[in-house]
Amino acid sequence: MTRHAILVLALASVLAACGGGKPDKPAKATGATPSEQPLLIAAEDLVTVQSNALAFGPSITGTVQPERRADLRAEVSAVVVQVLKENGDPVKRGDVLVRLDDTAIRDSLASADEATRAANQAFDQAQRQLQRLQTLRASGMASAQQLEDAEIRRNSAQSDLAAAKTRSAQAAQQLQRTLARAPFDGIVSERKVSAGDTAQVGKELLKVIDPASMRFEGLVSADRIGDVKVGQAVSFRVNGYGEQEFLGKVMRINPAANATTRQVEVQVSFSGDKQPGLSGLYAEGRIESGSVSALMIAASALVRDGDKAWAWRVVDGKLLKQALVIGERDPRRGDFVVKSGLTAGDKVLRSPGSNLKDGQRAQAATPAPAQPAAPGASATRTGS
Repeated sequence: MTRHAILVLALASVLAACGGGKPDKPAKATGATPSEQPLLIAAEDLVTVQSNALAFGPSITGTVQPERRADLRAEVSAVVVQVLKENGDPVKRGDVLVRLDDTAIRDSLASADEATRAANQAFDQAQRQLQRLQTLRASGMASAQQLEDAEIRRNSAQSDLAAAKTRSAQAAQQLQRTLARAPFDGIVSERKVSAGDTAQVGKELLKVIDPASMRFEGLVSADRIGDVKVGQAVSFRVNGYGEQEFLGKVMRINPAANATTRQVEVQVSFSGDKQPGLSGLYAEGRIESGSVSALMIAASALVRDGDKAWAWRVVDGKLLKQALVIGERDPRRGDFVVKSGLTAGDKVLRSPGSNLKDGQRAQAATPAPAQPAAPGASATRTGS
């Protein structure tokens, strides 16, 4: 083959590779792309926006404290001998909680009792002497001076006896004060001493609280205290109890504001049996001084990014990203007020995900049909 023929064949091959023939028709799509797949929505995935009663009133913050609490303090100066209860131990009224050394006090009591017996004997002797002289005086055998001296001795012995009895009673009281007893049924909340400590008069030994007498001791701003009345309902949450809501009523309003914070203390009693069993927990809520009707949306249906908020509406089988203007939050249910962007009756996704797109198709999810029973599964064998 000549060189010219080889060049002609090579040129023909290049033209064929460049599409010298007729162009192919584009292939038809066999299915929708993933982004075009409709979002399947069940009935429980939607929530209807509607108007609800929104409670309003001043906010209140504070702590949960027991109404019945006692700080047991030493009434005598002595060494701590024994602490019988620990933190968290239940106690009954009259139980001994702390013992102090009573050696010196017992000695004083014994000495006072002995002095009382001696004074009692001296008084009896002076009384008998006076009676004898009264008899002799009646018969003219004793002078008036002797009778008067006997009366003075009797009166002095009577005074000594009364003083001795007082000292004996005081010593007995001091002996009782070496035992710190529970003033009511409750729980030991804080132990302050241990065996071997020296307890001076007034030193705190331990604290006892009644966990069944908890109340919310909160503070309200002075500029809103005019809206607070005794008996108003209060809804609040307690730190450590998550989203659990507690209800109560205003029990007392302090007649004086705090000189530093200018806040007013308000005491709230718990309503019902639901109350925390721990004291000192932080709590915050709102006093319900009134209510208004407002369009509300569940917090789970909101999507927030900084100051922006929106919800995903479902309209005519499509998802629409709807910008919203949000107001205050209802402390009772956690819902938010919708100032603009939605109307009553709109349906929005209850818990929207992060991969949704504006305009995405949505359709109701249909339950899977029940599988038919296998042939002969319910038949009974009639013979072999």
